[in-house]
Amino acid sequence: MKAQIGQHFQSGVRGAAPVCPINMADKIDKGPQPMSLVSFVIPAWNEEPLIGRTLDVLFASAQQMGCPFEVVVADDASTDGTAGIARAKGARVVSLNRRQIAAARNAGAKAAHGGLLIFVDADTRVTPDVLRATLQAVRGGAVGGGCAVRFEGRVPRYARLLLPIFIWFYRVVGLAAGCFLFCTREAFDAAGGFDEGLYASEECALSWALKRQGRFVLLRESVLTSGRKLRTHSGWEILGVLLRLARRGRRAVRDRQDKEIWYATRRPDPEPD
Repeated sequence: MKAQIGQHFQSGVRGAAPVCPINMADKIDKGPQPMSLVSFVIPAWNEEPLIGRTLDVLFASAQQMGCPFEVVVADDASTDGTAGIARAKGARVVSLNRRQIAAARNAGAKAAHGGLLIFVDADTRVTPDVLRATLQAVRGGAVGGGCAVRFEGRVPRYARLLLPIFIWFYRVVGLAAGCFLFCTREAFDAAGGFDEGLYASEECALSWALKRQGRFVLLRESVLTSGRKLRTHSGWEILGVLLRLARRGRRAVRDRQDKEIWYATRRPDPEPD
């Protein structure tokens, strides 16, 4: 493991001082879960088309930060080349067979060694600016948080109009989007991790739980996530799913029923990112 961590360590950024959560004098070999080690956790199911690019961008961005890091991909029952691509790109892969996003994220977190956990979706690009702001927030005392989100590629007009409203709502309520959520290992463990009784909105539940552990922040910087779900499902389909979930109330997030957008066989993207 030390060799793998060392492979991804950069001593600094040309023209800028590295920013780490704590003093780098805390060596990474002093024991498990050092705060100076950043663990990126990526849940994945049949992400062969996008995970390679996601990892390329993530490694490039993380190497600019000047902190040791690792990337853990939690491969949840993929039947394509997801795991092979992740290993070839330098990630460590853990396997499970749950087909549940919360369980995949928890499995990745369990396998991770870092004191700072950053959960990233397999279709999401993370920029150096987002990582820099994340590390500065943790260094400033935040126990967790999220960031703004932009869609990549063409998305329907209604989505372009509604996205600013959703971003505003999440910021006012104080919730992290599922595609990018960070927290300290200590806060994650104290909060109980992602609730595996949930098949949706698990990131919202964890956001609330983390708030009880300390300061939870929402960064102004944005990640870029795929707009494929909005391209492969019509607005009426998405509205129908949301209405059915609303009708069932709280029990709606406790099973896979009416969650085909997240758990059904993925439709081909008519305009791949």
